[in-house]
Amino acid sequence: MILLSLFGLGVLVIDLMLPAEWKRWNAITALIGLGFSTAAVLRVHLGHFADGRPLVGSFAFLSNQGGQTVGSVLMDGFAIYFFYLFLGGAAISILMSAHYLEIEREHHGEFYALILFSVVGMMCMASGYDVVLLFIGLELMAISTYVLVGFLRRDKRSNEAALKYLLLGAFSSGIFAYGLSLLYGLSGSTNLHVIAQALQQHYRANPKDPIAIVAMITTATGLLFKIAAVPFHQWAPDAYEGAPTSVTGYMSVAVKAAAWAMLLRIFLWGLYPLRPVYLPLLVFVAIATMTGGNLAALTQSNLKRLLAYSSISHVGYMLLGLIASDNITNKTGIQGILVYLLVYTFMNLGAFAVVTSLRRRDIIGDEIDDIAGLFFKAPTEAVLMLLFLLSLAGIPPLAGFYGKYFIFLSLIQTQHYYLAGFAVLYAVLGLYYYMRIANAMFMRLATDPEPVVASPGMQVALAISAIGTVGIGIFPEFFIRAAGWSLGIQQAGASVLGFLR
Repeated sequence: MILLSLFGLGVLVIDLMLPAEWKRWNAITALIGLGFSTAAVLRVHLGHFADGRPLVGSFAFLSNQGGQTVGSVLMDGFAIYFFYLFLGGAAISILMSAHYLEIEREHHGEFYALILFSVVGMMCMASGYDVVLLFIGLELMAISTYVLVGFLRRDKRSNEAALKYLLLGAFSSGIFAYGLSLLYGLSGSTNLHVIAQALQQHYRANPKDPIAIVAMITTATGLLFKIAAVPFHQWAPDAYEGAPTSVTGYMSVAVKAAAWAMLLRIFLWGLYPLRPVYLPLLVFVAIATMTGGNLAALTQSNLKRLLAYSSISHVGYMLLGLIASDNITNKTGIQGILVYLLVYTFMNLGAFAVVTSLRRRDIIGDEIDDIAGLFFKAPTEAVLMLLFLLSLAGIPPLAGFYGKYFIFLSLIQTQHYYLAGFAVLYAVLGLYYYMRIANAMFMRLATDPEPVVASPGMQVALAISAIGTVGIGIFPEFFIRAAGWSLGIQQAGASVLGFLR
């Protein structure tokens, strides 16, 4: 986190001294910062989890609350897994952005600094074990993202999207903070472990304690907004459509992964004693999210809005994994969520990279009509887009299949047959609107003759995304074991050496 902050500040300073034609050095500096941070995470990974001790072992910055020593930052396998995810998503997004920002005439160092600062906030969200730190990380990420969404200052759509996102995001953060304050009032602590102990006592004494229920509902509302679950999804389509396309891709994977990391931390570590209370709420939200996301995607003509509603539907599938799993007896669904977030990073960023490459001087390139005939102008990009779309639909042997497989497996193991049936039905529906895009690329004539030429950075981003999408699908064991390792599932790898193998 310190390294990313230093490089973010360094980008801001260096940008003042660079002429306009050298602005790409800001992207290179940001990538170097991500590389140094990755090396630091790897050092922590190898240094603290390679001695054969239990995988759930962790270390923390300690503080004293109520006479009890508790941790504020928990650096366990769960946090490390998400750190790698954030760093990888940010790196691919930067590769996508350099040429795109030049076309938009908005190539400024602040863009890359904001990405680095947002990753710092995400890391706080993944490793935080104290609700104050979690909230600070959330706001650092959110404020950086608000600015990134409105980064195209001359574009009214970008300005409108940023304003909507800011207003709704601030409102949801207020509700979330209110829920956290109630949890503090019930427990006398801001530590998730102490909060869980207090809630366990409250639930045993009074299962219908109104304060605990209100605290759970308001906290869940803030979390569900951040992952764009129905009915708290209104911000996503507008923000995705108006934001710079590379930022849209970044929001759809890294920002959403950070929100999921915080949601899992709070639901599985802090609010776990209230699981019988919040489970029916999650069932309703999951069904509504799959229904709303898939049905809305059917009618979209804008690629970014279609992928936004697609992203919402994927949230519904992941919520099913949380419903079918807990933190004690069955972790298959949670493991499925982690695998899902990993593969989603590659396939969704790859899809947005193709959409980003459609942007030319006089062509915005985010409508389905703009991608028509892509196979005849840029066959490589068209084939890669088809690959990403099939993976998003969950077609084997591509990576997206394994995310859905673990979700469905956890539902069957826990006898949630009706939910599994709904999920399979909506997966078929998703295949239909993904194939609408494929049909436009391969079966329709191009609406404009201008060729699509991907920049070197975009080519690297597309290559990484394609390799991840195909590689995880063909050789899934390593990545499945990595997700299991992060949860302390022994059969998924008994040590970090097993993880690295």
